[in-house]
Amino acid sequence: METSPNALSLPYAPTETADLYPESDGKPMAETDLHIDEIFRMRQILRAYFAEMLDVYVSGNLMMYYEEGTPSKAVSPDMLVAFGVGKKARRTYKIWEEGKPPDFVVEFSSKGPVQNDLDRKMKLYARLGISEYFLYDVDRRYLPTPLMGFRLTGGEYVEISPNADGGVPSQILGLDFHLLANSFGIYNPGVGEWLQTPAEAAETRAERAEAEAAHLREELARLKEGK
Repeated sequence: METSPNALSLPYAPTETADLYPESDGKPMAETDLHIDEIFRMRQILRAYFAEMLDVYVSGNLMMYYEEGTPSKAVSPDMLVAFGVGKKARRTYKIWEEGKPPDFVVEFSSKGPVQNDLDRKMKLYARLGISEYFLYDVDRRYLPTPLMGFRLTGGEYVEISPNADGGVPSQILGLDFHLLANSFGIYNPGVGEWLQTPAEAAETRAERAEAEAAHLREELARLKEGK
């Protein structure tokens, strides 16, 4: 049968995976500049810490799909860490392709989604088998406590008790999370050091170098005076 050249094309199913599983849900990344800054800071710290471990993937605000063939089954964690999946850049995280869910997730809670973080997301992450789920209230107004950690036990999350120094330990990462005066801190108890972003580490090295140089100048001056 002859087809009119002006006929409309019939709609068809997209063949590109990106069309089926969008890279964004169209929602803003965070509510405030402070939330964005804190998310970026944690991502930089954890990426720097795991930089030499080629099987560890650290990301955040990435669409994570958990049911193949159902694009609506998706969530976008503020921060995730997955072991054994490789460091390659990803546009989305599809659990059935990766072969596993992330091992560690953090949500930066705020007034709007706080109940969702404590209810729907918590149940979803437990069902997906994410070993640890942490919550950080940047504004320190909405969570029962500003920093909370949960560990998957028997298919349900059990709140992690803080250490004597107030840090909330992540067993899966081997790190302790702390509340600081105006931010958060991540402490490596294995070596007794606070983790830093690359910029913070560079500033610390510069300060130490300047202190050492000042000490040498003082020593040289003292030696000259002693002649």
